[in-house]
Amino acid sequence: MKKVLHKKLNELQATAICGNDISSSCLYVSALTIMYAGQYAWISLLFVAVVLFLFRKIYGEVVGAIPLNGGAYNVLLNTSTKKMASLAATLTVLSYMATAVISASEGMHYLHSIIPGINITVTTVIVLLTFTGLVILGIGESAFVAVIIFIIHIATLCLLVIASGWFLINHGLQTFHINWNLPVSSGGIVNALFLGFSAAMLGISGFESSANFVEEQENGVFPKTLRNMWAIVSFFNPMIAFLLICIIPLAEVGEHQQSLLAFLGKTTGGTWLAYIISIDAVLVLCGAVLTSFVGVSGLLNRMTLDRILPNYFLKQNKRGAHYRIIISFLILCLSVLFVTGGNIVTLAGVYTFSFLAVMGLFGIGNLLLKYKRKKLPRPEKARGIAVVAAVTMVAVAFVGNIKLNVDSFYTFINYLVPSLLFVGIMLNRSFLIQLTIDALEYFYKPMRKMVIFSNRYLMKLNLKINSQEFVFFTKGDDVAILNKVMQYVQNNESTKKLKIVNVKLKGVPSNESLIMDLKVLDRAYPDIDIEFIELEGVFGPEIIDELSEKWKIPKNFMFIGSPGDRFSYRVAELGGVRLIM
Repeated sequence: MKKVLHKKLNELQATAICGNDISSSCLYVSALTIMYAGQYAWISLLFVAVVLFLFRKIYGEVVGAIPLNGGAYNVLLNTSTKKMASLAATLTVLSYMATAVISASEGMHYLHSIIPGINITVTTVIVLLTFTGLVILGIGESAFVAVIIFIIHIATLCLLVIASGWFLINHGLQTFHINWNLPVSSGGIVNALFLGFSAAMLGISGFESSANFVEEQENGVFPKTLRNMWAIVSFFNPMIAFLLICIIPLAEVGEHQQSLLAFLGKTTGGTWLAYIISIDAVLVLCGAVLTSFVGVSGLLNRMTLDRILPNYFLKQNKRGAHYRIIISFLILCLSVLFVTGGNIVTLAGVYTFSFLAVMGLFGIGNLLLKYKRKKLPRPEKARGIAVVAAVTMVAVAFVGNIKLNVDSFYTFINYLVPSLLFVGIMLNRSFLIQLTIDALEYFYKPMRKMVIFSNRYLMKLNLKINSQEFVFFTKGDDVAILNKVMQYVQNNESTKKLKIVNVKLKGVPSNESLIMDLKVLDRAYPDIDIEFIELEGVFGPEIIDELSEKWKIPKNFMFIGSPGDRFSYRVAELGGVRLIM
């Protein structure tokens, strides 16, 4: 089957796709932060900018070392267990699901303020359907739409800042002095900053999106997307919050919370500016929907390749889009929309905690990368103390959001548990099938015909699952390392056969001690058939391509130990080979 190729995304296109998500937070995060931190909201938002600065290095190091789709899932898959990685993936999918529905619904609320006669639920469904179609058409077409939305949004925010600055020049800072001297409503400055910071962390939701479609980006683009997203939210979020405190009395913020920026625009520039901001809100929130679809497509495809999801989702159309993944995600979003009735508070609970958990797990993945993959080349490194500080701040925000709304946390758990149950079934399906076979045989006599038919089907299914072969490329490692390899395969994969391949230079004699060690391991792990293969050549992408094609084994089912600084190739050049040691 010929591989489908598509054009890689440049800096503007990649920044636009993930930037629409993170920059859409400007529409609501200032109001949310002011509700808890009052006149100190802009300081809370500056703290968030510092946290995001730390995560720039964290993401840059991880994705630079392992530039594959999947974000937190990818790093944990290559540094810990498949179960841990699946937790991160599930949280990311929940975050994308909530993002898509919230953004589409909020966008239609803004549209409703312009066109009062529209049905919000119907138009929300239309938005979800529209962007499903765009992503199915291909990421290039999606990127074009994202760029247009992104440019309009940034221009609108700049216009609002300029209009507000001009307003202050002409009207002075009387409102700021009044607001600044008001008593703090959240029980003291420290508590206000803490609650404001917790709420303001929503302002960086979407930062993880770029890591989920890094394989679709041109070389060197990914770190630029991190820099660009950081610059956007670090300037606009604190600046807009500060301008609001300078211009709008705090007592009026609550009643205009749903469209506070439009109210700021009307105050500083007039109805025309409020109208422009509302239109921009509709566009950029729709852009955030697009980000969700693009990001989840890359992530779920990677999960399917790793057999966490059924192979059914691997089907591509002529444009290279995984349309079955995209349509399934649409169905999930629509079901959530109707189950919750589009309740923003309910969805926000799923969104907030999923996003924060993913950020925290990514930080943990960075620490594991430092500990377990020390020799793996990477373009930049985050200091360990900075990673710990960033993860700690995310944990503080997580606790703060529980304090702000414990009901939202319970809603998040209600969505998370069924999702993890499904993933758990997929990861342990071979064991569950065998358990079912054993249970049916227990009732063999009273249900003989049905049991025979069922057992044949289940045995055939189990055989198919376990027939997938895996490959480990060894450098002639000692038995202790190979034993860890066997333990990893046994605990993380459903298979009955492992090929252990040693690529040696021409003329080098066979590694007799390795052969003896493998015979010992073959007896120690009777459920896994070990096949030892020696090849002459130089280990690299060519041999991996050749063996993958010859043996019909996908490259993500091929494992290696962590390469050192002297290794001739980057991990990305190996086509998705997994690091397990």
